[in-house]
Amino acid sequence: MAANFWASSHYRQLLDQDDVDVVHQVDKERGITQDEFRLIKIHMSFHIWRLAQQVKVRQRVIATATTYFRRVYTKKSMTEFDPRIVAPTCLYLASKAEESTVQARLLVFYIKKMCCSDKRYLFEIKDILEMEMKLLDALDYYLVVFHPYRPLLQLLQDAGITDLTQCAWGLVNDTYKTDLILIHPPYMIALACIYIASVLKDKDTTSWFEELRVDMNVVKNIAMEVLDFYDTYKIDPTKGLPDDRINPIMNKLASKN
Repeated sequence: MAANFWASSHYRQLLDQDDVDVVHQVDKERGITQDEFRLIKIHMSFHIWRLAQQVKVRQRVIATATTYFRRVYTKKSMTEFDPRIVAPTCLYLASKAEESTVQARLLVFYIKKMCCSDKRYLFEIKDILEMEMKLLDALDYYLVVFHPYRPLLQLLQDAGITDLTQCAWGLVNDTYKTDLILIHPPYMIALACIYIASVLKDKDTTSWFEELRVDMNVVKNIAMEVLDFYDTYKIDPTKGLPDDRINPIMNKLASKN
């Protein structure tokens, strides 16, 4: 993996907000609205997380898989690339990229265990292996992803507020329910999460932020996006979206043959 974010493919692929939240025409023709597009991405982020808990991989693998998932849909439609197979395949691909390989047969086993009541989520090993090749092509074989976790720990230590680690870490986890990782450098996301955590825990970090000489407008804008996510979607962090909210949306997508 590239050691320097600024020299990495991740940096070169950062996008503008307007480029990451676009519903493709074929999905619009199925009646998918922009808000529903966002809800599907949130729902499948939870699906990746639940599956990852079963196969026991590190948080970094989950974060990389979710980044792949979101990046794919900046280029491909959900009609072309069914999120139900793309999500586990992203986890499979991320486990290899992060050198924590999970066997495809194990993913298939746990998907069947988790989703036995909805056959549209059930796939075989060959389906994952076939989708892996399609994802590699959609991602242009750029698999390096930098995450906010490492800079978060370094910055908290530098600020002398390591007691905010748990709060800030949880906030970083929740940023993957948004497209922030596709838009901003990871260290800026980390700073925004520290900013929120310091406000929540009543820690005065004003002088520390001033010493960093970062663009506080960007930090605050990222923080506002995180807070807006909480305010808008009000999602149970352990359960995700309720079935009666997400199923009608998922029903608009083509089922596998």
